[in-house]
Amino acid sequence: MEFPFLEAVIGFMILMYIFETYLDTRQHSALKLPTLPKTLEGVISQEKFEKSRAYSLEKSHFHFVHEFVTILMDSAILFFRILPWFWKKSGDFVILAGFNAENEILHTLAFLAGVTIWSQITDLPFSLYSTFVVEARHGFNKQTIWLFFRDMLKGICLMAILGPPIVSAIIVIVQKGGAYLAIYLWGFMFVLSLVMMTIYPILIAPLFNKFTPLPEGPLREKIEKLASSLKFPLKKLFVVDGSTRSSHSNAYMYGFFQNKRIVLYDTLIQQCKNDEEIVAVIAHELGHWKLNHTMYSFIAVQILTLLQFGGYTLVRNSSSLFQSFGFDTQPVIIGLIIFQHTIIPVQHLVSFALNLVSRAFEFQADAFATELDYAASLRAGLVRLQEENLSAMNTDPWYSAYHYSHPPLVERLAAIDEEAKKTD
Repeated sequence: MEFPFLEAVIGFMILMYIFETYLDTRQHSALKLPTLPKTLEGVISQEKFEKSRAYSLEKSHFHFVHEFVTILMDSAILFFRILPWFWKKSGDFVILAGFNAENEILHTLAFLAGVTIWSQITDLPFSLYSTFVVEARHGFNKQTIWLFFRDMLKGICLMAILGPPIVSAIIVIVQKGGAYLAIYLWGFMFVLSLVMMTIYPILIAPLFNKFTPLPEGPLREKIEKLASSLKFPLKKLFVVDGSTRSSHSNAYMYGFFQNKRIVLYDTLIQQCKNDEEIVAVIAHELGHWKLNHTMYSFIAVQILTLLQFGGYTLVRNSSSLFQSFGFDTQPVIIGLIIFQHTIIPVQHLVSFALNLVSRAFEFQADAFATELDYAASLRAGLVRLQEENLSAMNTDPWYSAYHYSHPPLVERLAAIDEEAKKTD
């Protein structure tokens, strides 16, 4: 008797849904608490707390519905063998279009086009509700319905342009990779990631947002002075018009080697009380660079990718695995999809481990900024961002340990205070 791979995958998906719903329920209970955590009393205003509480609870309600619909659809697609049916229909479409369905690349592109259309249609109601009801009700959404659909169409066009050559290359590599398939796949994805990191900020991001140089003035001078003191090779300093879509705020940096760039959301500049708070947030980001967190994360991703491809090469020729999911052939893309489903248990463990590492990095970056004498400003900046973004004030420890890549505000403030005492 062959192992029931499909039933096992569906069973684990449902078990994980039950487990994560339990964590969501714990978090929902924490969000309903009518009072601030003691360490935030007098730090966060009662008005902001009430707004944050209402926003977080509405997002939580929405999340319960979204996840329930998602598990139903995903389980039904697997259980009722929708994937093999859709693969066959995509082959029929290729023939109808006058092409050869035996050409795996054309067959795969037709299949992925159909999957993309399906995912766009099924996700659209949730995206619209999240953006124009939940986010709008709490004052965050700034985009028009036209801008929403324009962004969606741009995304689809980008997939149509970038997807075919990438998919075609992966299929050819798998077909001809032989014993070194995992190495070839990893090498291709490694080069692709470097190319995308290079062209994304230059060619893709400007399609969706406007990037303008930060004007000359005290804020620019302070950031450049900080970067220079840390020998950070800052080449360009931008402001991005995030306010055209949302009033949420952020800041990030990117670039290779001696060509680094920092991007500030215009909402960050608007929300922070003074320049020192913004500079403190940048000091935290520069801490990630100085402590090599970005490099460590990149290396970890590459190792995990190589291991993942190694696992794929072990199962890609398993006819019983394909048959369990309803396939009588073994297409490359289907093999990758099935493999992703079979390693779901490992993916959850890896995700949890990466979150643990990420939280440790956040504490270290906060400590770095504190050592640069930005403790008070960083503290104020984090509180300001928590207030303006209406982030959850009360968090369940189990939920945050499992889901959060950043520590809750209460923990970060306590760590900053502790580090400040050491530096004093």
